[in-house]
Amino acid sequence: MQSSCDRRPGLHVAAIMDGNGRWASARGLPRTAGHRAGVEAIRRVAEAAPDLGIGTLTLFAFSSDNWRRPPGEVAGLMGLLRRYLRHETGRLARTGTRLTVIGRRDRLPAGLPAALDRAEAETAGGERLHLRIAVDYSARDAILAAAAAGPADNREAFGHRLSGGVPDVDLMIRSGGEKRLSDFLLWECAYAELHFSDRMWPDFGAEDLAGALRDFAARERRFGGLGPVPAAA
Repeated sequence: MQSSCDRRPGLHVAAIMDGNGRWASARGLPRTAGHRAGVEAIRRVAEAAPDLGIGTLTLFAFSSDNWRRPPGEVAGLMGLLRRYLRHETGRLARTGTRLTVIGRRDRLPAGLPAALDRAEAETAGGERLHLRIAVDYSARDAILAAAAAGPADNREAFGHRLSGGVPDVDLMIRSGGEKRLSDFLLWECAYAELHFSDRMWPDFGAEDLAGALRDFAARERRFGGLGPVPAAA
């Protein structure tokens, strides 16, 4: 379910992009308008990330539980993903951004898995940022799949199998005011710092990301020990 070994330095920041639908409803717009605005926020955040010290950025776009949403909304989300791949892959390649998609692909609409494969291949050489998009993703299902592959010698070996060598999450951000992980990167977030923002995802931008990182840098990370480890390290 995951990509091969990651080579990029820098922080691993993950984000649950919540609030698209509520943003749209507050403006009297259909929920799909909120999702379209959310794509613009992805562009803003991904462009700002490398200059803020982020090497890996993992975004939760569509959970395995989101199939329960109305068929029209699901179809709209899948259409947005297709358009994102069509319009953004070239720009990602030019800016040194490697795109990978995590999650299941066997339930995606016809043609979409192949489009994901092409985008990943075209951006494979990107070294400035590793942008990971979670689609039809469930952390619990990912852990079960990794465990079903056979025993691992230790937690590091199991974690490598689960994530393909991508480092654990340093900072988890959730927009939209909710305060839960929603089955996202549960293993990888074992020692992640958590940042919850009331801002809806379509309004989230570079300054919000920078603010979350300032909050992160002020925290002490002990990883179960007694001596503080500066978060910025």
